[in-house]
Amino acid sequence: MAQTVSDFIVQRLHQWGVRHIFGYPGDGINGVFGAMNRAEAKINFVQARHEEMAAFMASAYAKFSGELGVCIATSGPGASHLITGLYDALLDHQPVLAIVGQQARNALGGSYQQELDLVSMFKDVAGAYVEQASTPAQVRHLIDRAVRIALARRAPTAIILPNDLQEEPYEAPPRAHGTLHSAVGYSAPRVIPRETELDRAAGVLNAGKKVAMLIGAGALHATDEVIAVADRLAAGCAKALLGKAALPDDLPWVTGSIGLLGTEPSYNMMMDCDTLLMVGSAFPYAEFLPKEGAARGVQIDIDASMTSIRFPMEVSLVGDAAETLRSLLPRLAPKSDGAWRQGIEDDVAKWWKTLDERAHQPAAPINPQLVAWELSPRLPERAIITSDSGSCANWFARDLKIRRGMMASLSGGLASMGAAVPYALAAKYAHPERPVIALVGDGAMQMNNMAELITVAKYWRFWRNPHFVVCVFNNEDLNQVTWEQRIINGDPKFEASQQIPDVSYSRFAEMIGLTGIFVDSPQLLGSAWEQALASETPVVLEVKTDPEVPPLPPHITLQQAKNFSLALMKGDPNESGVIVGAARQVLEKIMPGKE
Repeated sequence: MAQTVSDFIVQRLHQWGVRHIFGYPGDGINGVFGAMNRAEAKINFVQARHEEMAAFMASAYAKFSGELGVCIATSGPGASHLITGLYDALLDHQPVLAIVGQQARNALGGSYQQELDLVSMFKDVAGAYVEQASTPAQVRHLIDRAVRIALARRAPTAIILPNDLQEEPYEAPPRAHGTLHSAVGYSAPRVIPRETELDRAAGVLNAGKKVAMLIGAGALHATDEVIAVADRLAAGCAKALLGKAALPDDLPWVTGSIGLLGTEPSYNMMMDCDTLLMVGSAFPYAEFLPKEGAARGVQIDIDASMTSIRFPMEVSLVGDAAETLRSLLPRLAPKSDGAWRQGIEDDVAKWWKTLDERAHQPAAPINPQLVAWELSPRLPERAIITSDSGSCANWFARDLKIRRGMMASLSGGLASMGAAVPYALAAKYAHPERPVIALVGDGAMQMNNMAELITVAKYWRFWRNPHFVVCVFNNEDLNQVTWEQRIINGDPKFEASQQIPDVSYSRFAEMIGLTGIFVDSPQLLGSAWEQALASETPVVLEVKTDPEVPPLPPHITLQQAKNFSLALMKGDPNESGVIVGAARQVLEKIMPGKE
């Protein structure tokens, strides 16, 4: 049998090192699926329940493996469903290739069924490279360029394949004018700044007396270098959410997360520092960074377009985080006065005690902070933790103590609901030997993550390590937005938009062959975690949590306090619970008394 265009595509992807493709079938892409079948498992196909989830899996696979993530879908709605997950890859700078079907070439332009202008549709999310194939000889350079550009620019790319072309006999490009002859292969360059720029940066950092560091995903592979530079500068270090696993939380000068989901020590350090060193982070909230003019700034980022857009940096170093920090270290003079760092360490120690006290405040029935707090000491070595967006991300950000060797991620720039379970599934394919834990709100579970539990049930018996826990915070509330309504908008909770049905996620897990554990007592939470983490079957741990425990920002402004009081004055439907929950989390210090 002659090699088809689809056979060649599968072969070429394998030559590029692709071993997993996440997606969903359909007649618009059947040719490629037939080729994967004929390829005898050279590439493992992972069938998601929805194309959006497949794109999230591809994005997360790229994050956790450091390799290209690939997703595939049919024409029309299959292709359009990929878009949200691909935006996750775009905003978090991950290399992902989307392969999508299209209607037959002869029908294009005729309003055929499932015919969409896919090139235009993908142009924004996959603008680094999106092309529709038209001839067999063109396919070679389309694959090669799409993969190479995705890896080099750390961005999503897309190839659109008309369904009739997929079944055509493959033809290599002829040696003729108007043809291209491409090859497989890409090696990331060693990128370090110029010596003069390193000297300038060292001058700024050496002059500082109170140096603060902020690291993000770009520092995930620079742990030793970050520690060495922080020690040389006697600096404290805050972590953007995507950089949570870049430094272990047992280092006394690590202040934890920053921003709306951040910690008081991170906020205090940024407000008091005279110098900021930012490494590999696109952290967006300028109000949590030093005031302009109050501190000098140095930034390290592999992408020049991301420099000096959050804070006016005096020196921007374009380079790999680890390489640049190693080149910078010999130029840095040790700080002799340890008062600045000692103050940070004292603040951090006090903060962990505060979190302990907050987590153990009574709630109805379980304090959601306690869920993450009880997990921390029980986390298995080299665990991978994923989080969804919403209030559960607050407890992931603040209360979960990451140790060295662990990995953690979530939808960062896009902050999309529904990413935690597909992220966790992708983690299992990137690192099949490691235990995986997903933290998910009940809103995200109902939106799409319950369906992906079926994917877990389909595949878990093939995993090398079956330890896989999905922890659901069941509070019958779209909780993050409820508190945003109160604190940001000064409105009471809008029941019609915020209340969601009570669903037994643990019983659903049992129904599809997984293990379900339900907890509604704080005294049983620790043992429930131990049972879940020891299970040889994937587990859904459902915890009934209190929606009235507020996800407090690290710094409460006067306007936020006024808005909160205004929401209560307007008559919040859960007013008594809100007041009790807020008071227990120290809001009583700033809000007016209320009978």
